[in-house]
Amino acid sequence: MTKAVWVNESACKGCKICVSYCPAGVIAMRDEPTSIVGAIVEVVDESSCIGCRECEFHCPDFAIFVADESYKFAKLTKESKQRAIKIKENNFFKVESDSI
Repeated sequence: MTKAVWVNESACKGCKICVSYCPAGVIAMRDEPTSIVGAIVEVVDESSCIGCRECEFHCPDFAIFVADESYKFAKLTKESKQRAIKIKENNFFKVESDSI
């Protein structure tokens, strides 16, 4: 099964750039003690991906990938915009779904 977005964790250095560009709150940082900076990007809500590819285009390490145009992406919703805001307010780390 094709995924909307996925991460090559071994290439991710945890810079948070991709998360800062995601308008739908699809990705966020999570604690990862083995990472250089102690965090790594994680897909937190794949079903909200709108396929804008901003995360992929801005990743300096080519660690995040978005499906091609043939994938049926979601529309940007009020809830996904709100999740993106909450993630950014939380220093780009994931938030619990009940706090959205």
